[in-house]
Amino acid sequence: MIKITKYKKEYKDIWNKFIHNSKNGIFMFDRNFMDYHSDRFVDNSLMFYDEKDNLVALMPANIKNNVLYSHQGLTYGGFIVDSNMKQRKMLECFESLKTYMQLNNISKLVYKTIPHIYHRLPSQEDLYALYINNAKLLKIEPSTTIMLSSPCKMPKGRKAQIARAKKSNIIIENSCNFNEFIELENQILKKYHNTVAVHSADELTLLKLRFQDEIQLWCAKLGDKIIAATLLFVSDNVVHTQYLAADEKARELGALDLLIKYLIDKFQNHKKYFDFGISTEDNGQYLNNGLISQKESFGGRTTVYQTFVLKIDSNDETIKIHTEGKLLETKYGRD
Repeated sequence: MIKITKYKKEYKDIWNKFIHNSKNGIFMFDRNFMDYHSDRFVDNSLMFYDEKDNLVALMPANIKNNVLYSHQGLTYGGFIVDSNMKQRKMLECFESLKTYMQLNNISKLVYKTIPHIYHRLPSQEDLYALYINNAKLLKIEPSTTIMLSSPCKMPKGRKAQIARAKKSNIIIENSCNFNEFIELENQILKKYHNTVAVHSADELTLLKLRFQDEIQLWCAKLGDKIIAATLLFVSDNVVHTQYLAADEKARELGALDLLIKYLIDKFQNHKKYFDFGISTEDNGQYLNNGLISQKESFGGRTTVYQTFVLKIDSNDETIKIHTEGKLLETKYGRD
């Protein structure tokens, strides 16, 4: 029997300890990260306990218009589990989740899977459970990932840009100047995409204080001016470029090319993957060929980010509900 408890602030230490010891959790699921934007979302994160009251899984989530999301404020989400999670237990978790949704008049779950490159151990029990429960694939978005132990070869044009930047006295440095960085990032986003960064400079400063090693700002400078930069989210296996920005001078001199090459070399012996993120719009339907080609030219190839939707059938006879909304006996046996 799997029981579900809705997350509360007093469970913060329990939550964070489980994330730290999990096989697929990263620092973005830590409540010190998630809660910085708690005012933007109605949190509905869930904690799953087995029949011995052992915590077996977490699911970062928010709710909006009777739809459960895992989580709209995160790039990916889904079930966070430890090495004790097995396939049958995950199926039980899904049965409990379906009952929880039914009891709370939640019509569907929009579920973002955690890409395998972020797993410390194999952690795709949720994918099979989604299949068994007739979840539908909502979208696939290609992210460009370099396997740092064996990157694909860079083309001559990319190498030429890097050489040009070296001759232009571009300086690469680690920085905490989030004000200048966000100003540059917003200029680029406004010009090319008519949008602005999700994070403010103040938010990034706060998060940097909380996650000194995991959040890193690296800049390419010409003189005293930042002309290109990337904000990195660093986890156990993966270095992820959360933002990339380069002004016209940086494009002319190849400053961003030099910066990325510097970081690939820096992390090559310490991390498994260098992940650039997606290059699509319109829920994955539109591929920005220029953007993904630029990322691929550094030696990366595709890792997919997947999103599923699971709709709840109010007449599902496999769901057996205890009184007072207490969960649940599933149709699956125990290990």
